[in-house]
Amino acid sequence: MIVAEAKPLAEIYALLEGKKKVLMVGCKECVTVCQAGGEKEVGLLAAALRVKRELAGGPALETTEKTVQRQCDPEYVVPLKALAAEHDLVISMACGVGVQFMAEHLGAWVIPALNTKFGGGSVEQGIWEERCGFCGDCVLHLTGGICPVARCSKSLFNGPCGGSHDGKCEVSDDVACGWQLIFDRLKATGRLDLLTEVRPPKDWQTSRDGGPRRVVREDLRL
Repeated sequence: MIVAEAKPLAEIYALLEGKKKVLMVGCKECVTVCQAGGEKEVGLLAAALRVKRELAGGPALETTEKTVQRQCDPEYVVPLKALAAEHDLVISMACGVGVQFMAEHLGAWVIPALNTKFGGGSVEQGIWEERCGFCGDCVLHLTGGICPVARCSKSLFNGPCGGSHDGKCEVSDDVACGWQLIFDRLKATGRLDLLTEVRPPKDWQTSRDGGPRRVVREDLRL
């Protein structure tokens, strides 16, 4: 899932200067799971902004709160267009993709309430960790299900660098060496032979180069 976290309240509040009516929209997908932009968080942020405006002695802030299934799908965003037109500003509590879809389809000024961090998952209660580098050319079948793009601090594809020590990355003793993890996984599953195979350099054309990437499924097109 995409993991995000809330921007500082002061940063969001500063963007509301001169605004009286604000539409706040949450998302029921990824940001709900990481408890950053779901229905509960929309309500909490709306209340905090209203109180902050009142304490500052400014004009009352009127907030309308909505939470849609997904902000990254036009079918859930377009129905908000008329409502958005009735407000001075739209606050999106989705990932960066949701913010862009809202701005594109609503024709309104949309600001993000979250900072989008990475694609990852929950490693324990309240902690999410990056797991995928979104490179567009998955090699997990070669590395024991451990992504070298995301788990190695240098995104190396040919083993650990010289800074790895006792299974830890040179970046920090709190960061495991991605290639040590790969080695241990391959050894545990009896597939160390994969490390002896000579492979061509990775084709990074599928990664973030040459404009926005697109996936087309002809069987799903109308």
